[in-house]
Amino acid sequence: MLSGLELQSGFGLLGGGTLAVILVAGFCAGWVDAVVGGGGLIQLPALLLVPGISPVQALATNKLGSIFGTTTSSVTYYRRVHPDLKTALPMAFIALAGSFGGAVIATQLPGKAFKPIIVAALLAVLIFTSLRPKVGEHTALRHEGRTHYVVACVIGALIGCYDGLIGPGTGSFLVIALVSLMGYAFTEASAKAKIVNMATNAGALLFFLPHGSLLWGVGLALGAANMAGGYLGARMAVARGNSFIRWVFLGVVAVLIVKLGFDVWQENFA
Repeated sequence: MLSGLELQSGFGLLGGGTLAVILVAGFCAGWVDAVVGGGGLIQLPALLLVPGISPVQALATNKLGSIFGTTTSSVTYYRRVHPDLKTALPMAFIALAGSFGGAVIATQLPGKAFKPIIVAALLAVLIFTSLRPKVGEHTALRHEGRTHYVVACVIGALIGCYDGLIGPGTGSFLVIALVSLMGYAFTEASAKAKIVNMATNAGALLFFLPHGSLLWGVGLALGAANMAGGYLGARMAVARGNSFIRWVFLGVVAVLIVKLGFDVWQENFA
């Protein structure tokens, strides 16, 4: 019989093998998130292997682990790329509010209603990025003055809401929006995306905390693995540059399309 403390930490639910899988998944997710986003595709399924865990507990614990990784990669990018905080910080604050709002909407409206639209959008992104190899090679801002900040905040609000509502691929959506709609190079876009993604994770956590859904022990262990992966991923992305980030981005978007497309098929036709 497990004690209340063991249940709250989540360690009482784990065997040694499951914990090892979760830690490896957390490291890999941190690396992917740091380079281009989409680490939740690895981390969340690993959490669902925990015996007796509910989907809400998995989502909440995933956000707790992720915020450690995105914070680490944000700091690493900031020290090496020096992204423009005048754009990143307002965008992050708006995204935090959007993520909280998206989590609230998710309790009223099922995320599966939006998944077909998301799959279509991802296909468009994949085709756009594949056919335009020079996109994201250099920063050439598309907007100036107030318009620049308004576009940044609209992107933050929409993608923040998506993160709270559905979640997978938030970092990838941020990167492609910053590259295609604002004109940033991939490295600069990834640096800003990490700051905004950190805020969206925080917004979702603010929603989950009062509900007692977090498995604290598992989440903190996952966070440590995420930090290690995030640090390595950010350093590799900065060292290898825009071309490396672009190819990882294309791979992650392709996996997202397959994953969400399969979800749509299962929910509507299986």
